[in-house]
Amino acid sequence: MPLSKSRSLALTWLLALGLSALLVAAGRRWPQPLPIHAPWVWGALLALPLATLALLLLRWKVPDGRESSGAMQER
Repeated sequence: MPLSKSRSLALTWLLALGLSALLVAAGRRWPQPLPIHAPWVWGALLALPLATLALLLLRWKVPDGRESSGAMQER
C-alpha cells in the first residue's frame, strides 16, 4: 500500500527529528570535538554523491539499435 504524500512527509519529518535528537544527545554525552582525519572527511563528503551516481548508472536504460528514435518515425 503506497503512502500518501502527507504521510510520507510526516514520516520523513519524524525521521529527521529523531536524527536531530540523537545528535543532540551525542553532543551532550561527548562534548569534545572529534579529531579531524582528512580521509574520513573526504569519504563522508563523496560517499553520497558517488552512491547516487552508481544507482543512476545501474538503473540507466540505454536504447538498443533496433529501437527507432522519434525523428526516424516522423520520416
